[in-house]
Amino acid sequence: MTLTLYTNPQSRGRTARWMLEEVGAPYQTTMLDYGAPMKSAEFLAINPMGKVPAIVHDGTVVTEVAAICAYLADAFPEAGLAPTGAARGAYYRWLFFTAGPLEAAWTARSLNIEPSADHAKTVGYGSFDLAVGALEKAVEGRDYIAGDRFSAADLYVGSNLAFGMMFGIIPKLPVFEAYIGRLMQRDAFQRASALDDAAAQPAG
Repeated sequence: MTLTLYTNPQSRGRTARWMLEEVGAPYQTTMLDYGAPMKSAEFLAINPMGKVPAIVHDGTVVTEVAAICAYLADAFPEAGLAPTGAARGAYYRWLFFTAGPLEAAWTARSLNIEPSADHAKTVGYGSFDLAVGALEKAVEGRDYIAGDRFSAADLYVGSNLAFGMMFGIIPKLPVFEAYIGRLMQRDAFQRASALDDAAAQPAG
């Protein structure tokens, strides 16, 4: 088996790294600087968008962080990161809610783009407050977002919340801080963060 992560420590690749550490399978890391390395012909053959992260697993290319998380959860079922039964619905729901409406909402907010009341019914996320409020209700009073155990959906949702809160885009609601705090205590998160923090340090 070969498994390679293409990433940069100052990117969404940190979430993909965390997922790989949760999976526990051996993997290689190829660090790419922004600019020419990400736009090289070699990497564009892997991701025509010229963006990280990407993984290549036995020749299969997967890009987009939510897709990477879902793929790895299925490719390594022994890690127990994809719930079965009734919890599977919530797993898919919040994984892709975060990848779609929530990210669109906080990206628009960061660019000072606010849909008018007339446009809210055509914008996928409705409004920033509506999207954030939906996620607040999803995690309120729960340890995990899908079922009674940690899953790849928690990893992805938590990463996005932490990112948005760090930059002051998503409000630091107590329910979000408690949820993220639990997730960041995981050993895999600590390992992944240490690896990326070390990689982000200037050489020498």
